[in-house]
Amino acid sequence: MKIIPNGVYPTMITPFTDDNKIDYNAVEQLIHWYVDRGVAGIFAICQSSEIFFLSLEEKLNLLKFIVERTPKDVSIIASGHTAEDIETQIKEAQAICEIGIDAYVFISNRFAAADESDDVLLERMEKVASALPEDIGLGVYECPYPYKRVLTPYVLKKMSENPRYQFLKDTCCRIEEIRAKLEAVKGTNLRIFNANSATLLESLRLGCAGFSGVMANFHPELYAELCNIYDTDPEKAEKIQNFVGFASVAEYQYYPVNAKYHLTLTGIDMGIHTRSKDASKFTESQRKEIQQLYKLTNLFKETVL
Repeated sequence: MKIIPNGVYPTMITPFTDDNKIDYNAVEQLIHWYVDRGVAGIFAICQSSEIFFLSLEEKLNLLKFIVERTPKDVSIIASGHTAEDIETQIKEAQAICEIGIDAYVFISNRFAAADESDDVLLERMEKVASALPEDIGLGVYECPYPYKRVLTPYVLKKMSENPRYQFLKDTCCRIEEIRAKLEAVKGTNLRIFNANSATLLESLRLGCAGFSGVMANFHPELYAELCNIYDTDPEKAEKIQNFVGFASVAEYQYYPVNAKYHLTLTGIDMGIHTRSKDASKFTESQRKEIQQLYKLTNLFKETVL
């Protein structure tokens, strides 16, 4: 079993053509864009990939394409975990693992309803995990759709008893909760990757392993630099933190349409069509905001990096 490295894991978006098919030309450009900006790995077939709007065949074909074209020194973790019933979850997860990923990532809300206990979640998670190849690492994403289930320190401690668990994409956005989670998994293979930009530097100093959030679709190189220097150059780290923290308000604008638009500004040949949102509702003002974010990012990099 490969141990995935610390660092930045962008939540990979799925480019679509105007006729609603996966744009594989743009997918390949996007892979190179991530890699050239120093990411440790790619979180593929995730919520940002619009997995609830992809068929199983599309998920498998897309992941195979990504695996075949990503350099071997860049880790690939993947989810695709959308099914309701456990048996279908097992079947689909096995198919995804067969493609050759480094870790399979569960979605925390798939194992238990909002009113069901943590023990129910753990029991069902174990059933699926035990059916997957032993050489594949495991992770969990606290996905906000269809409801957000933030994992408790109790759940994480139980999970960490299995050395296959290596990755948590944490979306609690609260530093004291992160502190408690880190304490629960201390000394184990299970590491926490913060999805929240505003708390990132604090969380790295507490022991988080890196960043895995949507803003890595805008300037992953800044997150990679912050993860690399947070403990050796505190002054520079504070400057980067202040920028990425405030810039992350873009996440609440009109994602993922705005991320796709931003990527076109960087030179990637892709459209802004999505299946999860109506791209025609991306307003002129929102476009200008993203244009200005792009220019400001470049200016910040010239003066700070």
